[in-house]
Amino acid sequence: MTIHRGAAVLALCGLVGIGAQARAQHAETKKAAPGITKAVAVLVPTKNSKVEGRVTFTEDGGKIKVHAVITGLTPGKHGFHVHQFGTWSEDGMATGGHFNPTEDKHADVTAAMRHVGDLGNITADESGKATLELEDSHLSFHGANSIIGRGVVVHEKADDFVTQPTGAAGGRLAVGTIAIAQPTP
Repeated sequence: MTIHRGAAVLALCGLVGIGAQARAQHAETKKAAPGITKAVAVLVPTKNSKVEGRVTFTEDGGKIKVHAVITGLTPGKHGFHVHQFGTWSEDGMATGGHFNPTEDKHADVTAAMRHVGDLGNITADESGKATLELEDSHLSFHGANSIIGRGVVVHEKADDFVTQPTGAAGGRLAVGTIAIAQPTP
């Protein structure tokens, strides 16, 4: 019995160490990340949605700048996340959960420890248009935190930053795949 408990403890320690290992790999990769400097996701509406837009990710000094313009939303706040898979489906569920290679808890974009994919909320004005500008050091184009090929999702409700692991942001209104972009000369 003691052997089994010991094995379980070792296995659990190994799983806990995965998040720390991913954070360490991310830090090392960012030091020497050549090549990709820009990526883009074109947001495509899910079934019965009219939400669409474009999200641009640009590497600048070890951080990723995110610029999004999204239309067709109801006025107010909507959860905005990078999800595990860049796959579109009618309900948006093919994108899987939030991208979380560090195995941290869901939190606001300003939290030091959070899902890599937690980008907070976007706020749509009365016309249904939302614009977002943010700079983030968790996102990367290389290594364990690479967002290339992942999905960007706009949700129907505001992210509450408390409910685990999703933020209770509701259904998925639009999905886009993050793809490498050729920089403009």
